[in-house]
Amino acid sequence: METITAYALTPEQLDVVQMPLGGPKAAGSRIYLEGPAGTGKTTAGVARLYHMLAAGIPADQVLVLTPQRTLAQPYVDALRRPDRPSGGEPTIATVGGLARRMVDLFWPLVAQDAGFGDPDARPSFLTLETAQYHIARVVGPLVDREGYFESVTIDRHRLYGQILDNLNKSAVVGFAATEISDRLKGAWMGEQSQARVYDQAQACATAFRAYCLQHNLLDFSLQMAIFAEHLWQEPLCRDYLTSSYTHLIVDNVEEDTPVAHDILIEWLGTAHSALVILDQGAGYRSFLGADPKGARMLGDLCDVHVTFTQSFVISPTMAALGDTLSRALRPSPAGTHAVAPADPVAEDVEPQPFSVVGTDDASVATLDPTEVLHFASHRFHPQMLDWVAAEVHRLIDQAGVTPGEIVVLAPFLTDALRYSLAYRLEQLDIPVRSHRPSRALRDEPATQTLLTFAALIHPSWGIVPSKYDVAYALMVAITGMDLIRAQLLAEIVYRPHAGEPELTSFHAIRPEIQERITFMYGERYEALRTWIGACSCDAAPLDHVLARLFGEVLSQPGFGFHGDSDAGRIVAMVIESVRKFRWVVQDLALDRALGHEYLAMVKEGVIAAQYLQPWQEEPKDAVLLAPAYTFLLANRPVDVQFWLNVGGQGWWERLYQPLTHPYVLSRRWAPGRLWTDAEEFALRQETMARLVLGLIRRCRHSLYLGLSDLSEQGYEQEGVLLRAFQRVLRRA
Repeated sequence: METITAYALTPEQLDVVQMPLGGPKAAGSRIYLEGPAGTGKTTAGVARLYHMLAAGIPADQVLVLTPQRTLAQPYVDALRRPDRPSGGEPTIATVGGLARRMVDLFWPLVAQDAGFGDPDARPSFLTLETAQYHIARVVGPLVDREGYFESVTIDRHRLYGQILDNLNKSAVVGFAATEISDRLKGAWMGEQSQARVYDQAQACATAFRAYCLQHNLLDFSLQMAIFAEHLWQEPLCRDYLTSSYTHLIVDNVEEDTPVAHDILIEWLGTAHSALVILDQGAGYRSFLGADPKGARMLGDLCDVHVTFTQSFVISPTMAALGDTLSRALRPSPAGTHAVAPADPVAEDVEPQPFSVVGTDDASVATLDPTEVLHFASHRFHPQMLDWVAAEVHRLIDQAGVTPGEIVVLAPFLTDALRYSLAYRLEQLDIPVRSHRPSRALRDEPATQTLLTFAALIHPSWGIVPSKYDVAYALMVAITGMDLIRAQLLAEIVYRPHAGEPELTSFHAIRPEIQERITFMYGERYEALRTWIGACSCDAAPLDHVLARLFGEVLSQPGFGFHGDSDAGRIVAMVIESVRKFRWVVQDLALDRALGHEYLAMVKEGVIAAQYLQPWQEEPKDAVLLAPAYTFLLANRPVDVQFWLNVGGQGWWERLYQPLTHPYVLSRRWAPGRLWTDAEEFALRQETMARLVLGLIRRCRHSLYLGLSDLSEQGYEQEGVLLRAFQRVLRRA
């Protein structure tokens, strides 16, 4: 019990931790715990895990399930503590991770029944990147030759991504992949030309599924479909899972999918103990298939229901701000845009019973919520960024706030916004980090440098980088070299010949030009050029070549990646991306070298378009720049939040997705029911209310609003969120 009390638990938390751990018939062994963010639910879950291990339950019988890996970080960190109970390692996974393991383990059992072309051969599991590569092989010819999606104007990789998303929705919601088009068309009430787009998206999804079955390829949707429709229905597999993991901790269950809930409903009946944790008012992953309403069904199977209502995170005044803002955002239930009961996210938006440690309801009611709200109006967007940077500097320099306790959030973090703000903060010697899961790996300077040099190392591929690309790569690769010198050097030494790139010697340059470039930079360039010339070999795999380039040259003193941990992290992700690509496509008949194929696909934006960056690998004591939803899904509180472009529509509008509709492809949406403007309006209101309340519940002390009359693009800004804050200020 010493390890539990080290967490300084409240009596309510301790009651949850110490509830029985006996067999499936033991009273109180299945617990349903809910409450708003910041009320100590996950802390109780971690302590419950410690209690299990200290009580002698074998670690290999304990399963911790979260909807995504980032939400499992508190459990991972707790198991690394020196005071943790001795024993083995519990399994920490997602339902998708379990699906992959079970498909891999029981492949011979289901391969033939699932319709795979070669059931005796092992399958290949696709990543997001490799799935986009393969779908490009299937859909690309339909787009180029058959005229598919002529009326759709989005990037090719986004088009592929939405087709994959449709397949994923069918798998995690639990309907047949052949029903995608019918569901989308059944809800559409606009121009009939859109029905043709949905039919084409269905044809592409069907063709890709057939391609995967033919070549033993398993993307996420096929893994989940096989697990839910075949393996979980197979007694051998189900008994293996339920007998292996008899003690469950399921956290953030509201962010998981309907199929995950279906599986858990059956699993809970055999578990010796279970703790199911739900975050009230959440469901931020609804656009990815999360089903907060379905999560509540799990509570009906638990014999103990506990609700935490006391926040350990936010201040009383911040709680008052959240309550006031939520009322300002709440749509009228009697209005024309009222949310219908079947809407997928219409739940828990209104503030639940909620209090703050050390206060009572009477004292909170007398607080002025604007005391924690800070803002300044500006005409132009750059002026707002200057103000944000100055306020961040003041908080760190004068108020003693550590950089790691400050986040700057926007509905969408564009490259220009990210660079502009990061530059201003760096000029003030403030450490900065950014997290954008949607940022293309190929857009990183380190990635562009590696891929440019890869083309130079393999001239026979016939990939000829532009002189600007070579100059940029030299500037990044050589420490201290500015763009002017890099451009001058590239103009002289880079000479494509007969369709092949070639670098010439620095020593052949005229002496006066050598002096302008400087001999120090010239010698470093020569070392790089010599290495490239000696490494020109098509035989070695591209990931091996890039690893050598980084280790033998770019990470050495005098070169750009030396001592740069961020660049090293990017290089590691690029190498991993290339390696996984090679593993998946090495058995396919390709018209060109595998490395050539990778570079060509990156150039087209098909792969390296997205890469998940582990939060735990990033520096912690730095100001975080991130999209609002990305920060929410990290599920950690901070002292100060800055919200940018509060007057913009990005806080309220949904992303344009012409090939899919995440809420129509939901278990909460009846097939054939029309999606009208009223549903769209209600969804946007509900989603924004859920978003801002979730952010406030993860802010301890102060909220700063970045306001500018004109947006980043120069448009007037008078959005819904700005009007809600104006109502809050009028009531104060």
